[in-house]
Amino acid sequence: MAESASISQGIAARYATALFDLAKEGDALKSVEADVTALSDALAASPDLGAAINSPVVSREEQAGVIAALAKALKLDSLTANTLGLLAAKRRLFVLPQFLNLLRARIAEEKGEVTAEVASAVALTPIQISKLTATLKAKVGKTVKLKTTVDESLIGGLVVKLGSTMIDTSVKAKLASLQNAMKEVG
Repeated sequence: MAESASISQGIAARYATALFDLAKEGDALKSVEADVTALSDALAASPDLGAAINSPVVSREEQAGVIAALAKALKLDSLTANTLGLLAAKRRLFVLPQFLNLLRARIAEEKGEVTAEVASAVALTPIQISKLTATLKAKVGKTVKLKTTVDESLIGGLVVKLGSTMIDTSVKAKLASLQNAMKEVG
């Protein structure tokens, strides 16, 4: 199973690198970035689309038709549409989620951006988001985009993941730490 995931990641990386290089060369990174967002949203919103790209029962021609209709409906850049068409023709649409993630990461790296995943007990206010963004930008020296989620089990505080660094200031973590300390004493 791990070998299969590794192969999928490799396929996705090759196509993402090719599209990124072509978009950079053709000064089309902004439109390709918008396409990545639109495609990610479409995949998240439509279980049928996910089934169509992953199902071995759906023929190559049907997948190509779905992708062509999707590209037209989302008004995708021709580079993106052609790459998706090639993925469909080669029966490699199953790597689309990894492809989009890798392409998003390459574009962010090119723009000098990093993404921080932030989980909080309650939704953050715009002021809190801007302060956190500024603090993280000062720490890493790059533009930081926040991907926020609400996790009520944290009770209070934040869990911030930025690259390989994780900062956990949640009440849940502090209670767990206190519980471990109490076990050691008794």
